[in-house]
Amino acid sequence: MPHLQQRTALIAAARSLAGLGLNTGTSGNLSLRTDHGMLITPSAIRYDDITTEMIAMMPLTSDYGVWEGPKRPSSEWRFHLDIMRARPDIGAIVHTHAPYCTALAMARRDIPACHYMVTRFGGADVRCAPYALFGTAELSALAVEALEGRTACLLANHGLIATGATLDAAMGTAVELEMLAKQYCLSLSIGGPVLLTAQEVAEAQQQFATAYLPNE
Repeated sequence: MPHLQQRTALIAAARSLAGLGLNTGTSGNLSLRTDHGMLITPSAIRYDDITTEMIAMMPLTSDYGVWEGPKRPSSEWRFHLDIMRARPDIGAIVHTHAPYCTALAMARRDIPACHYMVTRFGGADVRCAPYALFGTAELSALAVEALEGRTACLLANHGLIATGATLDAAMGTAVELEMLAKQYCLSLSIGGPVLLTAQEVAEAQQQFATAYLPNE
């Protein structure tokens, strides 16, 4: 089976979401870029029941929306496909209904510069995309826009999108985003955070750029 190792890794990551507190049931979906297209989890199947052959393959450069496999891809295939087509730097995408991110998404709140870790996601905030019906081209366009210059975003009344160059990186983005969302929600319960200034955000971005360089 083509890309068996990548299919196995995608299933393992999907199954780990519940234990990480990021998802329940059949909600959420994951995708992974390969040299032949995009692998994506199937629609409406419990992660524990997914097998490698159920993972759908979709081309990235032609035949928009076409898929290969015995099971249809996730209903959110559009934003997975459109994000990967728009962002060649993204190799994997994790979408979940993690509780704190989803709570903020239900309130249609961005995550502001409440902690220096916000810069880990690419800027001075994590944007919340406006609401659109799940599975639609409208939602996909809004998600691509919210992710401009960012590695993650919220979807209004929906959940989160986390990305990374690799599957491990995308999973890490999702975990750290949910933690930041939790901290922000807790701060709101005691009067709200004191936000970092634009200068403090810029300094944090510079520190990230130098302190977290790969080991040579």
